[in-house]
Amino acid sequence: MRVVTVAAAQMGPIQKAEGRQQVVARMIALMEDAFNAGANFIVYPELTLTTFFPRYYMEDQAEVENWFETEMPNASTAPLFAKAKEYRMAMTFGYAEKTIDGHHFNTSIHVDKAGEIVGKYRKVHLPGHSEFDPDRSFQHLEKRYFEPGDLGFPVYRTLDGIFGLCICNDRRWPEVYRSLGLQGVEMITLGYNTPSVNSQKNTEGPEKRMFHSDLVMQSGAYQNSTWVVGVAKAGNEDGHPLFGGSIIANPEGEIVAKTKSEEDELLIHPCDLDDTVFGKQTIFDFARHRRIEHYGRITSQIGVELPPDDLSLIHI
Repeated sequence: MRVVTVAAAQMGPIQKAEGRQQVVARMIALMEDAFNAGANFIVYPELTLTTFFPRYYMEDQAEVENWFETEMPNASTAPLFAKAKEYRMAMTFGYAEKTIDGHHFNTSIHVDKAGEIVGKYRKVHLPGHSEFDPDRSFQHLEKRYFEPGDLGFPVYRTLDGIFGLCICNDRRWPEVYRSLGLQGVEMITLGYNTPSVNSQKNTEGPEKRMFHSDLVMQSGAYQNSTWVVGVAKAGNEDGHPLFGGSIIANPEGEIVAKTKSEEDELLIHPCDLDDTVFGKQTIFDFARHRRIEHYGRITSQIGVELPPDDLSLIHI
């Protein structure tokens, strides 16, 4: 057995005026509870340190820069890293990253028990739009403030297993899970900030949104025989609701733990990485069953290419 006792640390709302020190204090409180419950790995959401600022249209780049971290750890997060090192608690969390050469990414990191960053991922599938859209009920401007990630989908060895990261909208894309699965991933951790209502379809509310969120994470877990830990930042941020529904899904695609609130809340679950072995050696034994000679369209084509109108042109 290779058991990792996971604490999925859902965060409640973070208001625009709330400073990083206040947020880090909440993260440490959750970590203390996780430690007392026997966890050795805590997973926080996407953009954990601030409100979900891409909902705001900003033209002043100096205002935008206030939401980004230029180093990690920094003065605000040093107490969190110190507490994690004291507890020998591995962790992942997301933040807005500005690189030394001026690039902007939606980033998540994995910190090991010694307080060292051993994994980094930059969000690839940025949702939303880049300019103000008057037809939306609220803005979703990730394409304005972030660049698509440039690190691919790496995995890393830690906690006696193989781990990978993704972020929010990435969870909706099967290519993400398969890219990680082809590297033998045994646990995928991800955070999200997902509005409770679709800005382009107001009839799509929190129940349907949560159903889709569960569906994609459970599918990704099952189809790659891996644990998936998905953690929300939830609740009402200055009048903008985000749904919760943080889950831990096992390698058979079953939800073994799920939050009930939209506040700071912990899920604690022992995850045996050896539970991934059976699926990887049977139905999802990629080496035996994949047929890559037929998958070229997946990487050679971006948009939809419709079949010809004249069915006689299709060779059967």
